[in-house]
Amino acid sequence: MGCLGALLFLLGGLGALAQICEITEVDSTLVERLGQRLLPWMDRLSPEQLNPSIYVGLRLSSLQAGAKEAHYLHSLKLSYQQSLLSNDNSDSEAKPSMGQLALYLLALRANCEFVRGRKGDSLVSQLKRFLEDEKGAIDTLAMAGLAFSCLKLSNLNRNLRNRSTVALGRVQEKILKAQTPEGHFGNVYSTPLALQLLMASLRPTVELGTACLKAKAALLASLQHKAFQNPLMISQLLPILNQKSYVDLISPDCEAPRVLLEPATETPSQTQVPEFIHVMLKVSSTFLSYRHSVSVPVSSSLEDVLKKAQEHSRFTYGTQASLSGPYLTSVMGNKAGEREFWQLLRAPDTPLLQGIADYRPRDGETIELRLVGW
Repeated sequence: MGCLGALLFLLGGLGALAQICEITEVDSTLVERLGQRLLPWMDRLSPEQLNPSIYVGLRLSSLQAGAKEAHYLHSLKLSYQQSLLSNDNSDSEAKPSMGQLALYLLALRANCEFVRGRKGDSLVSQLKRFLEDEKGAIDTLAMAGLAFSCLKLSNLNRNLRNRSTVALGRVQEKILKAQTPEGHFGNVYSTPLALQLLMASLRPTVELGTACLKAKAALLASLQHKAFQNPLMISQLLPILNQKSYVDLISPDCEAPRVLLEPATETPSQTQVPEFIHVMLKVSSTFLSYRHSVSVPVSSSLEDVLKKAQEHSRFTYGTQASLSGPYLTSVMGNKAGEREFWQLLRAPDTPLLQGIADYRPRDGETIELRLVGW
């Protein structure tokens, strides 16, 4: 923290000269290693694992995956066209969410495919219906701000230009106020989207420039500690490291040169005998309680802990797929109701920022699953 604090102090001085949110060039080796973590995910082509954010992130970065990238887009098209344009409404859970549909349309645009005609009208109409249904539940300021930025820059409705400017200013102000002493906007995983919004800002201020410099320092420190493993988070971060954001897809540059990614070389493990850790799994809610020690190999995810607990005790759980990975929907038969969710905590009361597939418990930790309302 001493070195990081000194860096933030120096950046704060430089920020007095900066009035725009600009992320200057980052070490290419660091960016390449980040991109390499996406390659294994591009081999996962089942409908529940396809993630258009991966394709968008690569197209807005300085990296490319060659033939694998084209094949991934082809798989996205087959899956989304089949589910979106089908007249069968019997399986509504198989339909993409609003976020998935928006990212799919961005993926097409990132490839300079401008969907028009009857098919394009159908896709956009579905997205509009999603927005009408969910606008009251939007709680992600950065995504709302990016939408305002796109609306303002595209000139689709000039009558809303002034209102978009005011709304964008309010969102920017709230995000800047949410910056932590370390430099993140909210937390490390919400910072990439916040930076995408601030980079597209048309309201330069000294406060904005300083905040972005601090955020860049915080992100680089997190990258050094390999904080970004989730494909959704990586795909939101890669554009920033290439000085891009989703707003750049208003006029995409599909001919920009990008470096071909090569798979990371694996270092052979020095130990032949797997080491184990012991994690205490605890469940607390109004209806039930559970406490059991689970033994799993080192580097196991929290999801591995849940699977092992389900194999050897009365513990059960259910999940639902999302772009950021599986999330808990039920524990021991108790489903989260409307405006409820199963919160993940490290005892005694530290909420986990990562999901069950990304968090790696340490030996001796107690992980609590707590049903809470919001």
